Amino acid sequence: MKKIKEVIVVEGKDDTKQIEKAVQADTYETRGSALSAADLKRLQKLQARRGVIIFTDPDFNGERLRKMISQAVPGAKHAFIRRDQGVPTLAHGSLGVEHASPAVIRQALANVYTEAPADKAPLFTYRDLAQADLVNAPTARRRRELLGQKLGIGYGNGKQLLHRLNLFQISRQDFSQALNSINEEDQDGGIDR
Repeated sequence: MKKIKEVIVVEGKDDTKQIEKAVQADTYETRGSALSAADLKRLQKLQARRGVIIFTDPDFNGERLRKMISQAVPGAKHAFIRRDQGVPTLAHGSLGVEHASPAVIRQALANVYTEAPADKAPLFTYRDLAQADLVNAPTARRRRELLGQKLGIGYGNGKQLLHRLNLFQISRQDFSQALNSINEEDQDGGIDR
C-alpha cells in the first residue's frame, strides 16, 4: 500500500476510514463544514512541515472548505473525485469521499494539483472558455462538467472553471487534449446539441 507523505485534509472520520482502505496516510478532519481559526493555523503548520492535500467532497460544502483552506494555506495540493464517484451505493446518505472506492481514491491522489503562485500571470481567459463553448453555449454546463472530469479538477461554473484552470496551472496541451476528447464524444453523439 502506497504511503502518502503529505497530510490529507478531509471532512470527517468516514472519509478517513475510506482513505485508509486505499493508502497509508495521515488525515486531518475538519469535522464537516466547520473550520476554525485554530484549524487553519494547524493546517498552515502542517503545510510547512509535511505539506497538505485538500481532499473534500464534490459538493457545495466541500468546495467552500476547499476555498477557505486554499486561501489560508498557500501551496496546498488538491485531489478531486467526480460527483458520480462519491455517490453512496444505497439510495440514502451524503455525497462524498467516504463513498469513493479505494481505486478512485488512489487515482485522485496520484493526480493531485498544486496551486499556482499568486503572482503568476493567468494562462487562460474568459475568451478561451467562450471559444471552447464552455460558457454562453447551450451545452456549456455539460462541457464544463466533462472538462473538469477529464482534467481532474472538479466541476465549476464558468468563473470557477477559469479560476481552476489558472490556479492548477493546467497546460494548454492538456486543455486542448481534453477539449478534443469532448469534441470527439460530441461528434459521436455523446453531447446533445
